[in-house]
Amino acid sequence: MNTLNADLHCHSVVSDGTLTPEELARRAKAQGVTLWALTDHDEIGGQTRAAAAAAACGLDYLTGVEISVTFLHQTVHIVGLGFDADNAQLVQGLQQTRGGRSQRAQEMATDLARIGIKGAFEGALKYAGNPNLISRTHFARFLVETGVCKDTYEVFRKYLTEGKPGFVEHRWANLKDAVRWITQAGGMAVIAHPARYKFSANEELALFTEFKGLGGGGVEVVTGSHSAAECVSYTGTALEFGLAASRGSDFHSPAESRTELGALPDLPGQLTPVWQLLAERIQHAPVPAPART
Repeated sequence: MNTLNADLHCHSVVSDGTLTPEELARRAKAQGVTLWALTDHDEIGGQTRAAAAAAACGLDYLTGVEISVTFLHQTVHIVGLGFDADNAQLVQGLQQTRGGRSQRAQEMATDLARIGIKGAFEGALKYAGNPNLISRTHFARFLVETGVCKDTYEVFRKYLTEGKPGFVEHRWANLKDAVRWITQAGGMAVIAHPARYKFSANEELALFTEFKGLGGGGVEVVTGSHSAAECVSYTGTALEFGLAASRGSDFHSPAESRTELGALPDLPGQLTPVWQLLAERIQHAPVPAPART
């Protein structure tokens, strides 16, 4: 079970990726992925397309989403897997979470204009399409397009992060609500890429303790942004808190992502994979009919 090539974290054009759900499904299949989930930011509008595309190319599928949460004044991402995408509470909660993105984006553009970068809102919106889904990634693409930075990695070193031009804090959902939306819809809540957060040891302990107490079930151990040492560290965390382990590339774009779909190490053998606990929620690809002789 731990050697299954599952990729349970990636993004499409429905949020801040550059590929459609159909293109992602085909790319995942070509990369050897056998179990896939599309986890757009605060949005499940691509789930029907993703599931259909997965079935069409022979991929098993889990519904997915990545919810933005504010915890101790930082943004934390909680991935939901295997939920009912028609659940009314989940749909309504995500709609509320998306609601503040447009205002935040206007404030980000105003801050960039103060240092001479004009037209950032319109430029970012060209990549997002929908102001309710606009994000820092869309601003980053605008800054690359206009030559302010050579790539998105440079953007996030110089702009759009705390203490840098263009950063505007946004208060997202709270941890309790995000976990509740996912679990009441029949899914599992998973802490995404935990090494990316700038928590102290005590703050991280508080995050995992509260998450587990609220009914959270998993943590991403193998991700596109974790080093080998961080994978070892969060293996220990998963075991300490009795959490299942997830695996996902966090793929956004062929041109921007450092880790390809499915191109990750296996989960450590002592961990329980999230897909083992979500076996009944997996949408299995149709079995091809045997060829006639």
